[in-house]
Parts: sequence; structure tokens; C-alpha cells
Amino acid sequence: MQKSFFLIILTLILVPLACQLPSTSPSPTASPSKGAPLFPGVTYTRDVRTSPRPLVIHIVEIDLRTEGISAFVTPGDPTRELPLDARTTSAFLEEFNLQIAINGDGFTPWTSNPLAPYPKPNDPVAPLGLAISNGILYSPSFENLPTLYFSPNGKATINDPPGNIAHAISGLEMLLQSGKILPGLDGDPEPRTAIGLNRAGKILILLLVDGRQPGYSEGVTLPELAALLLEYGAHDGMNMDGGGSSTLVIEGEN
Repeated sequence: MQKSFFLIILTLILVPLACQLPSTSPSPTASPSKGAPLFPGVTYTRDVRTSPRPLVIHIVEIDLRTEGISAFVTPGDPTRELPLDARTTSAFLEEFNLQIAINGDGFTPWTSNPLAPYPKPNDPVAPLGLAISNGILYSPSFENLPTLYFSPNGKATINDPPGNIAHAISGLEMLLQSGKILPGLDGDPEPRTAIGLNRAGKILILLLVDGRQPGYSEGVTLPELAALLLEYGAHDGMNMDGGGSSTLVIEGEN
């Protein structure tokens, strides 16, 4: 069975760290190791910085023109009030035989109460925004959230739905529009996940920043996240669920 090369999943994360990858050790200075190949058409960069605070940034760039690459969004059941069953990102990657997975939209219900955490694996949840998988709409958009769309031929757009939608996933807010950082962004430094497209719409950029790890990686604000997307070539981009949900998983022995 041919594998899809990457996966965008709705945020159903129960793990404390943003990423574990076979890569170089943290450097005391800024050290972008740009463009290490992962799969055909897919490269990975691990960018370690000390300013404006300790940061470890993960960037996956996907050339959507590459033969064999396809996107996949979490399937859901539109007949249920809570159409999804919670999974960790790594479990989802293994279940669907995929190669790259990140978290996506926020969801409800959830609680961080250590005595009664929710969700646990297989607990029912619902995404906050529009969600379509394999052409099946199972979550409508209630709050006009930004949305990434994929057509059946793999073309990707943000906030510009094609006539025939194969997959769609929403985020929390726009960060970049037409190459400009949007005003009004704020927020404390946190772990973050963002998705962007280059000007031609041919390169999909998945960007995650580790956080809440003093001295290693302490997270970024939303304006800083937008600036990172712009630095790595995004023309349009949106913020996904962050905090403890920010997770990147890549298929491999580790």
C-alpha cells in the first residue's frame, strides 16, 4: 500500500514535548541546518536560537508538486455530536501508515485537571472549526476560523476553498496574509504550531516551536511565530492549536 507523505491531524495530543527526532544536539548559537531531506519533496530544518530566548524550531517544507505526496486530515463521523475519537499524534501516524504528522485545530471538551484529564485516548471530542476528510464534512465552521483546503489533485489554499474539497482543516487565527504580518497579534511565549504556503501555493510549510522547557526552548509569541513563517518563505499562514498540543512526528526507528 502506497503511503501518504504527510498528515495534518486535528489536535488530540496527550504528550508533553513538541518533537522527538534523530537530529543534531542543541547549539549555543543560532544554527539553522536547513533542508535535510526526509522523503522525496520533503525537507526538515532544526533551527536552534538563543534570541530572544532559548528556542528550538522545527520546519518541514513540502513541495506539493512532487509525485506521490498527498495530504490527509483526521476522519470523523458527521452523525455524532462529538465526531472524533482522541488519539496521540504518534498513534495516528502509525494507525494510518503515514510519514509526517502534526497537530491541527483546537477541540472541545478538554481539561488540564491532573486529577481528571480529558481527553484520554478514544474519548470523544469535536474540532472548533471546519473539518473535511476524504470529501466528507463532519465539522462545520462556526466562528469564521482560517482554513487550509486541499483539492483532490493536491492543490492547497488558505481561505480560498476550491470547487471540490478533498480535505480541510481550520486553525485559530491568521498570522500572515499576502506576505504581511497581521496586526493585533499578541500572546505570551508558548509552544506553537503554524502552517503556511509560499506565494505560488506550491510549498507547504509546517513550523513548530518547542516551549515550556526553561534553558532549552521557551516558546514564542504570535508575532514572533508570524515572523518565523515569513522568514521561512510563507506568503500566507495561520496559527494552529499550541501549548501542550504542539506536536510533530516523523516516521522512523525513533
